Amino acid sequence: MTLVDIRPHLREWAMPHVLCAGCAHGIVGRAFLVAVDRAGIDPDQMVVVAGIGCSSRLVGYLDFCTLHATHGRAPTFATGIKLARPELTVAVFSGDGDGLAIGGNHLIHAARRNIDLTVVLFNNEIYGMTGGQVAPTTQRGAVASTTPRGNTEPAFDSVKLMVGAGASFVARASASEPFTLERIFAEALAHRGFAFVEVLSNCPTYFGRYNRLGDGPEMLVWLTRQDSRVADPLAAKRVVSHLPVPEPPPGLELGILHREERPVFDGRTPG
Repeated sequence: MTLVDIRPHLREWAMPHVLCAGCAHGIVGRAFLVAVDRAGIDPDQMVVVAGIGCSSRLVGYLDFCTLHATHGRAPTFATGIKLARPELTVAVFSGDGDGLAIGGNHLIHAARRNIDLTVVLFNNEIYGMTGGQVAPTTQRGAVASTTPRGNTEPAFDSVKLMVGAGASFVARASASEPFTLERIFAEALAHRGFAFVEVLSNCPTYFGRYNRLGDGPEMLVWLTRQDSRVADPLAAKRVVSHLPVPEPPPGLELGILHREERPVFDGRTPG
């Protein structure tokens, strides 16, 4: 497999980026750009819409048509763009707080309608940009700035939520497997209909520090332990200086988990 030079797809004049050291969002962003490049998508025909959050800041560095929307409303803005200009390839970058908290209602209805969008949900289990508050995906028992004694609420399973809402392509991947990410993004972009990809992406600054998970490299190993295919062999190994708290949820399924063909919503009257 040949390496892809992603620099033509970056606004290098906007560098340096604002991501913290060890943040995995850069890995995810690169995998997305590789998938776009290999798909041969014209940059002038590629639109990326984002809401508010660390992951949403990535759109400022992408040399496509980009839009920074209001908090949680990225799927709505993207829907309008796709209906007005159906020839464009439209994607959404959203964090777990942006997409599943304030933006949850917009997300499920875009999935229900089967809008031809690709939504990438960056899941770092915390509100990373605004101070490390508990998020809809924070695991029970995990520490955040607003749950110093551990989160008491169950976490959203965004994959099950999207299947139930009607998304016609649903996948989960990890930033610890960038080549797999590239392949899944390529398939999501090629899918006609609402494609949803949840990406497990580490936040060493807040989630990692509060929960004693180590720095970026250690957290990537911790993310790998959540993969049901490798969880058991890695579980017996001590990978950071302190036992991770909380333990990774056992047996998360990764990969393309749901795919179907059904009518795509284009705003026109049926028949």
